[in-house]
Amino acid sequence: MASKFGLAGGIPERRVRPIWDAIDSRQFKTALKHATNLLSKFPNSPYALALKALILERMGKADEAISVCLNAKELLYTNDSVLMDDLTLSTLQIVFQRLDHLDLATSCYEYACGKFPNNLELMMGLFNCYVREYSFVKQQQTAIKMYKLAGEERFLLWAVCSIQLQVLCGNGGEKLLLLAEGLLKKHVGSHSLHEPEALMVYISLLEQQAKYGDALEILSGKLGSLLMIEVDKLRIQGRLLARAGDYAAAADVFQKMLELCPDDWECFLHYLGCLLEDNYWCNRDMNDPIHPPKSVDKISPLADEVFDSQISIASAFVLKLQEDSDNSFMRGPFLAKIEIERRKHLHGKGDEDKLMEFLKQYFVRFGHLACSTSDVEMFFDVLIPEKKIELLEELKKSYDCSTEPIRMLGQSITLLKIQDLVQNKFELPVAELEGSAVQMAEMYCKNLPLSKDLDPQESTYGEELLSMVCNVLIQLYWRTRNVGYFIEAIMVLEFGLTIRRYVWQYKILLLHLYSHFGALSLAHEWFKSLDVKNILMETVSHHILPQMLVSPLWEDLKTLLQDYLKFMDDHFRESADLTFLAYRHRNYSKAIEFVQFKQRLQHSNQYLVARVESPILQLKQNADNIEEEETVLESLKCGIHFLELSNEIGSKSLTFNEDMQTRPWWVPTAERNYLLGPFEGVSYYPRENSIEDREKNVRRAIERRSLLPRMIYLSIQSASSSLKEKVEDNGSTSDPKVPSELQILLDHYAKMLGFSFGDAIEVVLSVSRGLKSSEIFGSDSIDWLNFAVFLNSWNLSSHEVAQGDGDGDGDGDGCQAQSWHIIDSLLEKSIAEKMSSTELSICSPWVDLPVLVQLITEPLAWHILVIQSFVRSSIPSGKKKKKTGPSDPSALSRTRNSILCLYGILEKLRKWLRDQIEKPEEEKLESLVSSVQKKGQDGPGQIFQILQTLASSIDEVELGNRISQALKSWSPVDVSRKIATGKCKVLAELLQICESKFKLMQSLKQQIAQV
Repeated sequence: MASKFGLAGGIPERRVRPIWDAIDSRQFKTALKHATNLLSKFPNSPYALALKALILERMGKADEAISVCLNAKELLYTNDSVLMDDLTLSTLQIVFQRLDHLDLATSCYEYACGKFPNNLELMMGLFNCYVREYSFVKQQQTAIKMYKLAGEERFLLWAVCSIQLQVLCGNGGEKLLLLAEGLLKKHVGSHSLHEPEALMVYISLLEQQAKYGDALEILSGKLGSLLMIEVDKLRIQGRLLARAGDYAAAADVFQKMLELCPDDWECFLHYLGCLLEDNYWCNRDMNDPIHPPKSVDKISPLADEVFDSQISIASAFVLKLQEDSDNSFMRGPFLAKIEIERRKHLHGKGDEDKLMEFLKQYFVRFGHLACSTSDVEMFFDVLIPEKKIELLEELKKSYDCSTEPIRMLGQSITLLKIQDLVQNKFELPVAELEGSAVQMAEMYCKNLPLSKDLDPQESTYGEELLSMVCNVLIQLYWRTRNVGYFIEAIMVLEFGLTIRRYVWQYKILLLHLYSHFGALSLAHEWFKSLDVKNILMETVSHHILPQMLVSPLWEDLKTLLQDYLKFMDDHFRESADLTFLAYRHRNYSKAIEFVQFKQRLQHSNQYLVARVESPILQLKQNADNIEEEETVLESLKCGIHFLELSNEIGSKSLTFNEDMQTRPWWVPTAERNYLLGPFEGVSYYPRENSIEDREKNVRRAIERRSLLPRMIYLSIQSASSSLKEKVEDNGSTSDPKVPSELQILLDHYAKMLGFSFGDAIEVVLSVSRGLKSSEIFGSDSIDWLNFAVFLNSWNLSSHEVAQGDGDGDGDGDGCQAQSWHIIDSLLEKSIAEKMSSTELSICSPWVDLPVLVQLITEPLAWHILVIQSFVRSSIPSGKKKKKTGPSDPSALSRTRNSILCLYGILEKLRKWLRDQIEKPEEEKLESLVSSVQKKGQDGPGQIFQILQTLASSIDEVELGNRISQALKSWSPVDVSRKIATGKCKVLAELLQICESKFKLMQSLKQQIAQV
């Protein structure tokens, strides 16, 4: 079985090497020529066929590649004389995997292992196949066979990891862990263990079963010597002791660890938690590394005397750490002293004056560091408001004006941040807020020369001051609704990016400001400049994706979704390679970690949203051509797959991997924007952390959106089959299952809106007649109008809407007339309301524009699709034209009225959008620039004037060449022009969508006039 020396897949290596060289250099035509020549000499060689298939796949010829692979597979199965080695099978596996036929590769390996059951190389290939399929049970069975065959430790560990994965990521019960433990115990008894990773797996296995004593016994025995790094060993030992409830011993272990690593803050929290027995290990959420807890707030259960004793021990130890520390940058021991005082305060024994003194000492020592405010933020929470103010004044007094400028600047910024923590800025007078913004802007300009010798990619000293200025200006805008503050905030950030274009914090703030202001194209440009790649696609895309989903920038959205889904799909494909690589390199904990990480990404709420919204975008883009729309629906299996997703989503747990800490204070989540509501005097920057509420809302939204493709398909079918006379040449066939399925989906859709089917119909009827305000729809207005569109389609063949209508006559024609009028009326009213509420001034935020875009691109588009289907079925074609006349004059009349109604709506929209786009550029620029020009002692423009003064009085010697050149390039007019162009681009894209629909309505008018 083994390949002979100098042979590759049974072929001399000298004949194969040129093919691989050509493949590696991407000369696929040359490689194919060599492979064809090779096959002429070795026509029955599966390896030669596998090479040819690999080349064809790389050339994009998938069908030919799979055909050649199947020929090779057939040879392996039928010809006993051919060589069946791992090289041949692994080459086939590469091709099968890339063509999404991994099951065929697995079947080849299964056949080979069945034919040669003692070949370890083939069995490892089979294990690799099962790793790619995430078949944990089969992984375990194969690994056990290899272990029995070779007796190697690594194969036993493969089996144990596979068992752990069955419990962690599969449906395996915890009793399986006993099996894994038994296997390891038996191996240790006969062979011991020889790798640190093997010991880690053994300990984690016992830890999963809460057998902490057994794990400690192993760690302290001979096997413990496998861990060469003392700190790692102590960390595991301390964790096991703490979880076993032996807090005293655990505290001793963590103390030893702190003596080795005195700046390990997490270790100190473990140490103090064990001393105070606050059940830190039981209460801490260890399973969510994305949103870890900020601090430990559990009160110690110890009696007062014991508590005092333990606190004394901790204080003495921390004092010793401080004395022994000769590193001036080591913050851990000094923070530890403050944390001890905080715990005393939680226990009711705190001394606020002492806590304040410790915080003051920390400020003097580390206040110049950018992280110092976040270090002490949690300690301020235990002080009463009066003490916070008192401490702030003490810190101001301790401010050292004689130190070096960079250190002074750092302390000044820290003071400003602490002032922000202490004071309720939402209650400060407007003049005081403006004064703080002016102070920060002047500080930035004054200290800019400190950065003259820095590299462009190095952070400028005082860089965060402009972000802080922006936050204050947005607070002023929220309070006063003076848009000048908003535009001034944009100018400040654009100025900062002119000085240094690598500041990602500025870009994210600008991204959200432009999104709110209506210049989404600019927001998307700044997002692209972040150069988001790899896993950042998952953690950072939330800044732009929700806004893009409701925008008319379809091409940009398409690229964004494609890039995101490509990364996710590539990762899912490559994750198995990483997992098997971890197995091969005996890094077993990483193998489990890779699988868990992949599972977390698969349950990502953002991934599910992207999977659903990507096909919906395709449907929007092709909605003006029913034939193309039907092609898209056919590629989506008529929406059945997404219907299954909607049914499954309820049982799936969603993960939220977004980095929410990078979001501005006014948009804590994608669903919440405080600037859209009235000013509220709150005592903190509102930041929402309720994952449970978000999960519920996102799950409901995904469920609803998943129904759309199928409901669109059924609506088209319902409309085409609703005429009393059918025209077979147009494909209109009456299917009684269509209205019944559509009714079931409408009922489900109504329940997701919080109503029964009958009550939802009543709501739609009441709003269309003006008996109820459209406000009853709330934030789900688009979903309600989608419901109304699909309700009309269902009614075309069921004639049931008028049953609940006291004014209706109950007959089919009257019912259909009501149904058409309802949706026409709702669309006309909703679009008119949004047009009137959206002030398309260049200086106003277009907050209602996304809703208007959705109205046009979803319910209006779906309704036009229904009309297209109806008109197509009404018009005779081919030889039937002379034999058939109009099928239903009343139906055609209703359709004609609907077309005229939508024609009028789109005509108004076109004029409304054109009027804004065609306004003179000078007028737009004047409006933007004048809004930030200072008109008095207060109001917007003060910061802008400071920046303008700096830009107009450049001292190149003081500022350096790079900064001076950047200031010379700064132009408020160019920024204003960019804003105007960005906003007009959004309107132009929306106008293009309206123009396309308007031309379609013109065509439909002409077609129906001929019937």
